[in-house]
Amino acid sequence: MASVQWHSRARKYESELQMCRLEVSAVEFSDCHPLKAVTVTDSKSRRGGRKGSTSSSSSSSCSSVAPDPLSSMLDGTDPLSLFAAASETPTLPHSISAGELGRKREEEVGSDFEPWSSKRGEILSRFTTTEKLSINLFMGSDKNKASSPSSAVSEKVRTRLEELDDLEEGSQRELLNLSQQDYVNRIEELNQSLKEAWGSDQKVKALKIVIQCSKLLSDTSVIQFYPSKFVLITDILDTFGGLVYDRIWSMCADPHPLQESFSADDVNDTAKETCLNWFFKVASIRELVPRLYVEAALLKCNRFLTKSGIQETLQRLTAMIRGIGDPLVAVYARAYLCRVGMKVAPHLKDSLSNNFFDLLASFRQIHGESVQNQLVLQRVEIPIYLTLYSPAIHWILQCVAYRAPEVLLTEMMDRCKKLGNNALLLNSVMWAFRAEFVATRATDFIGMIKDCDEAGFPKHLLFASLGRSLSCADPPESERLSVLNEAWKVITKVRSPRDYINCAEIWVEFTCRHFTKREVNTVLADIIKHMTPDRAFEDAYPQLQSVIKKILTYFHDFSVLFSMEKFLPFLDMFQKDSVRVEVCKSIMEVFIRHQQEPTRDPVILNALLHICKTMHDSVNALTLDDEKRALSLLINGFIRMVSFGRDFEQQLSFCVEARATFCNLEPVIIHLIHTVSQLAMETRRVMKGNHSRKTAAFVRACAAYSFITIPSLTSIFSRLNLYLLSGEVALANQCLSQADAFLKAAVSLLPEVPRTISIEGKQRSSEPFLLDVINNFLSTLLVVPDHPEQGVLYLVRGLLNMVQDYTWEDNSDAKIRVYISALPLLAAMSQESYLYTIPKVDSNETLYGGDPKFIAEINKLCETLIGQVLDHLKGLGQDEGVRRQGSLACSLFGCLLAHGDLRNNKLNQLAVNLWNLSHKHGFCDTRTSVRTLEYIKHQAQQADMSHLSDMLARLSLQSRA
Repeated sequence: MASVQWHSRARKYESELQMCRLEVSAVEFSDCHPLKAVTVTDSKSRRGGRKGSTSSSSSSSCSSVAPDPLSSMLDGTDPLSLFAAASETPTLPHSISAGELGRKREEEVGSDFEPWSSKRGEILSRFTTTEKLSINLFMGSDKNKASSPSSAVSEKVRTRLEELDDLEEGSQRELLNLSQQDYVNRIEELNQSLKEAWGSDQKVKALKIVIQCSKLLSDTSVIQFYPSKFVLITDILDTFGGLVYDRIWSMCADPHPLQESFSADDVNDTAKETCLNWFFKVASIRELVPRLYVEAALLKCNRFLTKSGIQETLQRLTAMIRGIGDPLVAVYARAYLCRVGMKVAPHLKDSLSNNFFDLLASFRQIHGESVQNQLVLQRVEIPIYLTLYSPAIHWILQCVAYRAPEVLLTEMMDRCKKLGNNALLLNSVMWAFRAEFVATRATDFIGMIKDCDEAGFPKHLLFASLGRSLSCADPPESERLSVLNEAWKVITKVRSPRDYINCAEIWVEFTCRHFTKREVNTVLADIIKHMTPDRAFEDAYPQLQSVIKKILTYFHDFSVLFSMEKFLPFLDMFQKDSVRVEVCKSIMEVFIRHQQEPTRDPVILNALLHICKTMHDSVNALTLDDEKRALSLLINGFIRMVSFGRDFEQQLSFCVEARATFCNLEPVIIHLIHTVSQLAMETRRVMKGNHSRKTAAFVRACAAYSFITIPSLTSIFSRLNLYLLSGEVALANQCLSQADAFLKAAVSLLPEVPRTISIEGKQRSSEPFLLDVINNFLSTLLVVPDHPEQGVLYLVRGLLNMVQDYTWEDNSDAKIRVYISALPLLAAMSQESYLYTIPKVDSNETLYGGDPKFIAEINKLCETLIGQVLDHLKGLGQDEGVRRQGSLACSLFGCLLAHGDLRNNKLNQLAVNLWNLSHKHGFCDTRTSVRTLEYIKHQAQQADMSHLSDMLARLSLQSRA
């Protein structure tokens, strides 16, 4: 290896840069531009034209651009546009006129109508019971006998009627002492039995199950559970109604399926007879409630019989409900009829109004003797009893108020006044009508609420309903303050913490929307006053979180937010760790999203430091990595928005405090080190290179911060990269001793790098990451001057020694690649002028001034490295190593070509040998090799590079045999 003599090629970086720049040529953009649109004109010739005639012509701004084949197939019309146009103006069926279609669209229920399905879950969770329930299950009958094929039609009818009678004669079993969950399970079993009976063509059995379930709606023995029972039973009724309708619809498919807008005239006789048969069966049900519910479930089937059947049936069923004595059972029957009516015929508003007016007429029954006796027997107070009506009345009024004019609300308010401002009805009116209508009459509603009887329905519930409307729409500006004052007079007197916070939480949004921090602070103080005694806040965390969310929605100026005296004490009520952390996260998310400018406001900084510390202190050994990352991002976002301007010492003091506060979150510590590094560079920029003693002292303080903090990190690659970054920053600020300390610390850390590291829970080789760090290190060392008390190139030698002693993976070429990467650095160090330097820092180019001894040391080190590489190449001559051998030989050849002085015959011959070795087994990329030869040929044309022509003649491409 002693025969290898390295000489670096003299580089002229400025001239090389000029050669690499692209040539500038004038382009007439008006003639042809690659982004200019291509215009294609397609003119088809007539069929039967001359053979030589042109069938199509294309014109474009660029004559060289061929016509777009896709455009030429479109005839100037986009088929998707045609489809969209067709969709917008559909072809009307012959049986529907345009006017009818427009009227039909007006009659349909839109997405602005809240469906029953959205209310189902809330009712089931709200109306529960711990009392025991009972249910009657259909058990079948021994009287059932299969009819013989010769039976007459009348015999079949008589048999089916007997089966229905059998149901009412005891073919059922009563289950007692069921818990609520057992009851729900039994209802689900009945629903499944209904589907199974229908699927096995046992239609009468299916009807019996539905009748049996409908009878349960007459039972109010456990009255508090009735709304939930209504939800469960009507689900079965809906299923039954859908099965019957689909069955009859399928019978109409012969000879052609019905259109969606069919009329009774389009239905064949068989389907009509089947439909009538179902209604006859329903008519034979003796009891009123099940007969009414089952017929309501089949309401849509009236379409198969007559055009006016649905309207007539709705009127008749509305009148039938008047015969139900229990007002609770009656109101839910009306609710179901309105529910079916809105689904089938929403345009029939009269039936909805009639049901509502009948409801008003039945209010006096609520205070009747029979109801009062029932409540005494079940030990239910009247306010609780009245809440049972809410879901039904809400639904009826929602149907009535849907797309209704504003004048209807005035009429409803007048009716409420005539009924003595019935609180239950007034509450439903405010729920049902559009918020805009309610908001414009906020003062009127407050007056009506004042006149309501407190005993029957608590006034705070009425104010809660009013608050919901006012959170969606604004009352007149002149009335807002009086509305808030009147509402809060009632809310603050509520004794139950649960009822209080449920109402107060609603009105917080109204306060935030229309008032200042003064009013919001007053509301917060009142909430703290009510929720602190007996730690009532522990049962109201969702409502308290909602309060914070609403405040953050309207207050984005955190100087205003934290100037509220009661905001931080309000946060102190969140004692549960998980809830407190979620609240802190929501505050930080809003701050990061809306804070536009960096801040130094001490009020904001102290408050947010407290909030971020709360998040940090929640981290423990069980905290997931994803949660740590999320918290770190929020805290880093806060740190990024802290700026003390040119008061750099105060900024550094803040970073010192933050380091102590967030020591358990490594991403935050890393961010702080980056922040301090940026602070040091900003100092240099502001001072414009005037390196005063004060500035130097500050930069050294920044360096000390990083030097002390980096060892606390667990990630070794984070430490390596930060040592390198901090060294570069210190060097840029002419702090040579600090830069030297950082770089030496990085070199001494290299042996500790493990061979594998964990990435996203999987073990990966650390070599690629280590090579990146070393290559970055090598690029930095070009501008690092040698220490006067150390030897020549002591940092380069120290780095290479660590690389030599490091335990690399078996069959790894990483060490050799580091040696090859070090050659360009050493070649750059031997130049008279370096490729890049740091202002006011004397690099080795200045210290040594091209001293021959310095150049000799560089050449000697290069020869040693090349020798190591060649020795390694010899060891790769076996079959399994030839691909690696070719790759390394190609890399070393490229290094010699770019940085070596190939006028030296031995170095020139070495380069040729490496080329041949890299192509010996045919593993080199042919395109890369061709481009390399073209580059050499181009370089050989320069005056001082003619020696490359001789070498080029000896380089040849070889393919693998």
